[in-house]
Amino acid sequence: MTATVERPVQLEEHIEAPLTLEEPPPRVLGWWDQIGLWGNLGMSILGPVTAIYILQPTPQSQMSYVGAALAIIVGTILGTLLVASAAVPGAQTGAPSMVLLRGLFGRRLSYLPTLVNVVQLIGWSVFEIVVISAAAEQLPHMPKDHRWPYVVVAGVLTTLMAIRPLGVVRILRRYALAAVTLVTIYLYVELLRHPMPALTHGSWTGFWPGADYAIAAAVSFAPLASDYTRHARSSKSAFGGTMIGYTIAQSASYILGLVAIATVVKATDAGDTTAMFGAFIAVPAGWLAMAVLVARELDQSFADSYSTVMSVQNVFPRFDRRILAVVVGGLATVMALALRIDDYANFLALLGSVFVPLTACLLVDYFLGRRGHWNVTEAAPSRPWLLMPWIAGMVTYQLINPGYVGWWVDRWTTVQGWLHFTPHSWMSASVFSFAVAALLTLPFTIGRPRDLSDATAAIATTASDKS
Repeated sequence: MTATVERPVQLEEHIEAPLTLEEPPPRVLGWWDQIGLWGNLGMSILGPVTAIYILQPTPQSQMSYVGAALAIIVGTILGTLLVASAAVPGAQTGAPSMVLLRGLFGRRLSYLPTLVNVVQLIGWSVFEIVVISAAAEQLPHMPKDHRWPYVVVAGVLTTLMAIRPLGVVRILRRYALAAVTLVTIYLYVELLRHPMPALTHGSWTGFWPGADYAIAAAVSFAPLASDYTRHARSSKSAFGGTMIGYTIAQSASYILGLVAIATVVKATDAGDTTAMFGAFIAVPAGWLAMAVLVARELDQSFADSYSTVMSVQNVFPRFDRRILAVVVGGLATVMALALRIDDYANFLALLGSVFVPLTACLLVDYFLGRRGHWNVTEAAPSRPWLLMPWIAGMVTYQLINPGYVGWWVDRWTTVQGWLHFTPHSWMSASVFSFAVAALLTLPFTIGRPRDLSDATAAIATTASDKS
């Protein structure tokens, strides 16, 4: 795919994302822009809280700290590999993530995963706004017991950021990544001053269930990766920047939680955001470090809100994204006023069950089936048979790891009984569901002749890249 001729830096500073899908995306994001974006997205203040679900992936077992750290690293690498791979089609075609699914399922059938994505992204936006407000409320000298002002401020800032997405990415590259890196190193140093327990004490039986949490957290970004890499200068920077930035950041964030649990936070309280945030604030100048992390968390809610807008534009390509950003931001803010964080681990597991196999179908069909010749036009033909690999992958995930919602687990336990299937601790729901979806997609893609609409779409995409 031909890259766009680079514009002078002083002009690129004022370039923004197009308002509708009918306008070609500017290609202005380089390596450091991608590393800055994904590095900040990977460093969530929810990460340390999630570490307890990796250290204790099942109620009956606790992993050693070494085992949990390795599960975090392995799970993050595997999950980020899927995200980085899903970022490449966006860089090559210039299409947002949900629009890319027109090439997989056809235009109308792409509305099904688009709806799922909109629901999960609004959920993530709400979660992020809630966690920002909860963390801000704990900062010293800040008003207590009045959560709504924090929610409103976080919601307004999220909406404003979603209106100017490329400008936000530049800010993340220049300032946020450096600040978050310094703060994270400082928290590591302060926490490691405390005595450490035996790091190898515990079992390894929960390694893959623990790794699945890290995989699911990373893969939750796969359905929005191309919303940003469509503005990348090259597919190499899209893949490499995502891989470097997110892998390092999420691993550091989760392992920071392990260090906190090992030193100052009781394991019984580790899943409580209040206890984890309190541990960070308690270190010398911890309030300042926490304030930086709270402010940086806005990029999570921004990314979710902006990608919700991009998903809606798959169905309504002529809608002005700025108006959509205001609507989405307002909805997320109202929901955040009424909700608090609950069942976070179950939320991650359910996301993984949907988007791991969907990513598998997309990558196999894009890279092996049609080798990048991808129809993202409104004339993209329906391919309903490719829903079968996706559904099979979701079923595989649930058979191995149905999560912890009581009635949902009961249903899948019944299905396990019908099939005489018993999941074992060495089974990774993410790995197995990806493999099943990928293998079942292959017969529908390899050797399929390239149709005229595919070739026409590829030519149109190349032309838009050159313009």
